[in-house]
Amino acid sequence: MKNQADMNRVILVLNSGSSSLKFQVLRMPGETRICQGMVERIGAGDARLKFDSGKAKYERQLAVTDHKEALRHIVSALLDPDTGVLRDSKDVAAVGHRVVHGGTRFTGTTRVDAAVKEAIADLSRLAPLHNPANLEGIRQAESFFPEAIQVAVFDTAFHQTIPMKARRYAIPESLYREHGVQVYGFHGTSHKYIAEQLRPHLPEDGKLVCLHLGSGCSATAIRGGISLDHSLGFTPSNGLVMGSRSGDIDHGVIFYMVESLGYPLEEVKRILSRESGLKGLTGKSDLRDIEAAAATGDPDCQLALEMAAYRIRKYIGAYAAAMNGLDGVAFTAGIGEHSSRMRELVCRDMEFLGIRLDADCNAAPGPGLQSIHAEDSRVKLWVVPTDEELEIARQTYQVLTGSA
Repeated sequence: MKNQADMNRVILVLNSGSSSLKFQVLRMPGETRICQGMVERIGAGDARLKFDSGKAKYERQLAVTDHKEALRHIVSALLDPDTGVLRDSKDVAAVGHRVVHGGTRFTGTTRVDAAVKEAIADLSRLAPLHNPANLEGIRQAESFFPEAIQVAVFDTAFHQTIPMKARRYAIPESLYREHGVQVYGFHGTSHKYIAEQLRPHLPEDGKLVCLHLGSGCSATAIRGGISLDHSLGFTPSNGLVMGSRSGDIDHGVIFYMVESLGYPLEEVKRILSRESGLKGLTGKSDLRDIEAAAATGDPDCQLALEMAAYRIRKYIGAYAAAMNGLDGVAFTAGIGEHSSRMRELVCRDMEFLGIRLDADCNAAPGPGLQSIHAEDSRVKLWVVPTDEELEIARQTYQVLTGSA
């Protein structure tokens, strides 16, 4: 039998996005949230630290150029003698880390050791915007919390159920067998959490398209709670239009840029990963700035919104075909939860699929899970706040207590 100490542990969760670092401190297994917050707009020149412990809530603008600096500010806030929530670093029993790419090696949550860190570093070539930041978070957490165990929760794990007909690329088999070139899928922690939240609202074999829309974006076809297809693939770079990533693009463009325009491959990689997407179309990577400019008539920003929504609609239609029907669409993550404009653009002209939006509900959804579909909509529409941090804490606790 586990003793009382085993049953009441403090877990710090670190969730690194391409331009943000979210954190939560939870007491498990009761899932009591002690504090939460984030550093957003990392590297943009106007980064902000948001901190909320119930007793103390504030927002500060910072000069944060990378995730390493962001974590230092977070730890300082957590240990602050006046407004912090930790008396000592020893209060933390485990640190759960979101890691974007687990390749073929990691199919579940894993305790971090030297070999795991080496593998995460090696996989950085497949997730250059994320795995380096995830690994840096692990290294810094080891320094700040030396007595806590470090646990990696992989985005790719939820998508292990994708069948071969959707997982394989139509390329020589040796690339798959010998080098693991295949669809891995990402944002799995978020998609898994949303699928579980909506299970009571769907038929047992319910057909759901989950839209994780943030700086990084993805769509997942989920049937009966199981991932069947996903818009991101071998790396988190294809699919939907993202903050600075192009999403789907003819790979011939890459050859053209190298062979005809003289771009080095590294520069092509940088452009498609860091200078494309919404940023490439508008010069801005934050949708809030783009929507504000579009509202004043900026044609580039208006086009960018239409392009992003159009790409999403294409994936919804494709996944409805793949699942032979559609019962619901879920919007989540920063854009999905907070941009009524993007949700309206996505749902426009989708009546043939049975999608009808309630404009009033969409304009002002309440807290928590909210339906935004019209009464006569055959397909249900929801705004569902994702809680990747809670899902990471649950899986971290299982590793901590040996119940995984």
